Amino acid sequence: MRRSRTLTRSTRSRVIALVALLLLLLCLPPVASRAQSDLRITGLSIFLNDFDVTVQGVLLGAVPSDLHESLHSGVPVHVRFMVELWQQRFRNRLIQSRTIDRQLTYNPATKEYKVASTAGEEREPFVTKQLREAQRVVSELRVGKLAPDASLDPRELYFVRLRAAVSLNGVNTWLARFSGEAAETDWVQSPLLTPTRRQ
Repeated sequence: MRRSRTLTRSTRSRVIALVALLLLLLCLPPVASRAQSDLRITGLSIFLNDFDVTVQGVLLGAVPSDLHESLHSGVPVHVRFMVELWQQRFRNRLIQSRTIDRQLTYNPATKEYKVASTAGEEREPFVTKQLREAQRVVSELRVGKLAPDASLDPRELYFVRLRAAVSLNGVNTWLARFSGEAAETDWVQSPLLTPTRRQ
């Protein structure tokens, strides 16, 4: 009987120590907090012309300094933009969404950076020897023809939401964000618009 109580006490102390360790890990700020805070979307603009809806924006801190070493060792950096057009109602309705994927790679032999679009848009690859130029190209977003203007009701209100994610090798999991190998922005929302009110 004494042995089972001792076993129970030692098991209890191990469980308490494990719970304390888990609570400590949950309370610690993630390693990626600096990269996360540097990553943000600015300059969100919506253009409603006679034919379609066009969205523009810029991702600041598109390649956080924490990822430079991995990039220069040959690991590609992926940037993903998620753009959504919503109709405001009692329950907002998603009209259209588009995902734009870009990849930034570095070639150590030629010392060149290459920005290529991998999904959601068609554009020629951009090659440069300057990291700053590659960051500018990968961070500037222009999404044309998000939705035809004729499909929008002039009496309704619409808004656009934009979000971005940056990751090494395209792996954007909770663990990758915690370890600093990925980061995401919050959703940025435009003001309410109607097809007759231009921004």
